Amino acid sequence: MKSIFCDVLVVGGGGGGLRAAIAAREENPQLKVILATKGQLGKSGVTALACSDRMAFHATLKHTQPQKEDSWKYHAADIYEIGGRVSDGNLAEVLAKNAEDAFDYLDKLGVPFVKKNGIPDQFITDGSDYPRACYTGPKTAVHIEEALVNEIRKHDIEIIENCMAGKIIVNASQVTGAILIDTKSAVPLDQAVTICETGKIILAAGGAGKAYLYNVFPRGAAGDAYALAYDAGAELVNMEFIQIGIASVKTKLNCSGSAMRAVPRIINSNNEEFLDKYFPAGTSLEEIYNCVFQKGASWPVTYEHKTHIIDIAVYKEMLKGNKVYLDYSKNPKGFIFDNLSEAWKQRYQQEMTINLGEKSRQETPLNRLREINSATISWLKERGIDLEAGEKIEIAACIQHFQGGVKIDEKGQTKITGLYAVGECAGGQHGANRPGGNALLDSQVFGKIAGIDAARSCSLISKQPVNEREVKDFFEQLKIMEQNNNTNQNKLGNIGANYIRKKLQKIMHGAASIVRTDEGLKKALAEIYLLKNTPMAVDDNGYTFALETKYLICAAEMILKAAILRDESRGPHLRFNSYEDPEPIARKDPDWQKYIVISRGDGEMILETRVPQKLSFEIVGD
Repeated sequence: MKSIFCDVLVVGGGGGGLRAAIAAREENPQLKVILATKGQLGKSGVTALACSDRMAFHATLKHTQPQKEDSWKYHAADIYEIGGRVSDGNLAEVLAKNAEDAFDYLDKLGVPFVKKNGIPDQFITDGSDYPRACYTGPKTAVHIEEALVNEIRKHDIEIIENCMAGKIIVNASQVTGAILIDTKSAVPLDQAVTICETGKIILAAGGAGKAYLYNVFPRGAAGDAYALAYDAGAELVNMEFIQIGIASVKTKLNCSGSAMRAVPRIINSNNEEFLDKYFPAGTSLEEIYNCVFQKGASWPVTYEHKTHIIDIAVYKEMLKGNKVYLDYSKNPKGFIFDNLSEAWKQRYQQEMTINLGEKSRQETPLNRLREINSATISWLKERGIDLEAGEKIEIAACIQHFQGGVKIDEKGQTKITGLYAVGECAGGQHGANRPGGNALLDSQVFGKIAGIDAARSCSLISKQPVNEREVKDFFEQLKIMEQNNNTNQNKLGNIGANYIRKKLQKIMHGAASIVRTDEGLKKALAEIYLLKNTPMAVDDNGYTFALETKYLICAAEMILKAAILRDESRGPHLRFNSYEDPEPIARKDPDWQKYIVISRGDGEMILETRVPQKLSFEIVGD
């Protein structure tokens, strides 16, 4: 095994990791900073690959309504309130206060934010009363990644690509190092493992999207940070809250915004429009289509908006074995554009970039999409879906973002000295829901804060020796997994990692996605325990894939246990008394204005409820 040293190790090459590494190096240019990423920098991970209808970067700027000196307070209040009061108010304040600085930094790096008369254009996203969403278009995240990659290359920061963090080494509740694994190496295992001695680790490894059958996550999103932090002794929070939204199965495009505001037909593989079967009896088509339009602005499933009926309908159709599509070739039955509410028609007019006329607007959803976002039509065509030729978008209820994660404080620190978490793998800053665009903001704000704090505190703690016993034990576990290959699978009774992962994904999709019941969650947990205790064989995907699968099982256990404990509906956590029930059980306020904290006990996972820290202020009526 090789050994290296650094002052600060950043795990993850997305927006949060890049910002943290740059901030640490800028704070103290004498430090050695290493950034380790699973794939190629700028070509892997969520930030580098994510696209949606109009991807948002949420920020309160000087011109942002309500244009007050303390406008950031309205932003913080939105974060806390839309989160269902199950997040930390102090972290919401940190996000809101630092939003303008984060935007300005990216703007100076050359991120091509859309501006009108020199002022950044902003629109309203889900969970906001005021327009705060800045954007470049469908590729806002991609543009941010590109700018940060260009910037990091200007600094003396070592980049290790194709590198997975397999374990955090802790001594006396203090970080002393990490075990890094070459994910591409064909050499023997002992040559693919590197011990990194460091007193500061910033986790920026994203969420656990691959725990689910349908997701918009790229390869490698295996919840590594959750398992690594849990094993190291850190706490996790809000793991039951996962944003789930309607997205393209083929392209992973989030079908939000104009994709819904064009009001397409939502049909199953039998060419049947099925929404009216899931809305309450007597609901008019007019009301259903107004709800579809609204879905564009309340895209992730949430208990707090009746648009969740659409998510439930899509999900249940899928579980019946049907495929589900968005069809833009003709109008839904009985659709009349003028029957949309005045507010929605005004919203539509505001988003029009071309005017095809009233007749054309009424004719097809495709014409409406042309009027409000023709770029989406081109984007899809480039990726093999030709809406103009009458092709449909196959959709699914896809896992989109983990709201919870490794519990942090105002500096991005965990309860383990020297361990930080930023971006999607961090938890506490968002609750059940979050304003659209706050995820990109989150990565930049806490990325900078954690990077600076890690750099400043490097000399404040004495270095602890690496726990060699932990290194040896972990290495032996890897050797066993490597030896349990397919050639001796039958003899030893081991099961390949790919089979186990597919089984896991099917379990989680069926029990812990849109529709969650006590019976289904408990049955799924029992099945997860069986997978957890099944000897896993390394298959053709390699030992890092097997290790990722082990971490996914850990994340799944956290999600299921938290979802079982929270016997109410809140945000994307929809609890039903039975699968057949049309509507989820009610939200329980104030009893469940608490979050669930997960930690590692003596051989078991411990869950406890706590009351989050409240906002330091109140907004009195305007």
